Amino acid sequence: MKILLILNDPPYGTERSYNGLRLAGSLAKREGTNVRVFLIGDAAACAAAGQQTPSGFYNLERMIKACTKHGVQIGCCGTCMDARGIDEGKLVAGAHRSSLEELTDWTLWADQVVTF
Repeated sequence: MKILLILNDPPYGTERSYNGLRLAGSLAKREGTNVRVFLIGDAAACAAAGQQTPSGFYNLERMIKACTKHGVQIGCCGTCMDARGIDEGKLVAGAHRSSLEELTDWTLWADQVVTF
């Protein structure tokens, strides 16, 4: 099964992006799944490298790295990155600058689309 998760919320302040990445990681561990995550709007900041969170607090950079180790593709809206001053060199390893065109392709590719 091919699953696309679209995350909209910022990395911290709400737990929607956190929960979306938790689901992506869990799905990626299942046999027969192919998972992609698209970060749009404030969620583009979820893939910023160098996040420092208090001990015991979740860290979305580490979660993205764990997802990519299980084959999850992570795309970040390029327009959203530009609006937030995030250049491609500041993305966590495994995430890439993307576009609405790629989101369109991924949406048509997916058997299921889940939004957070």
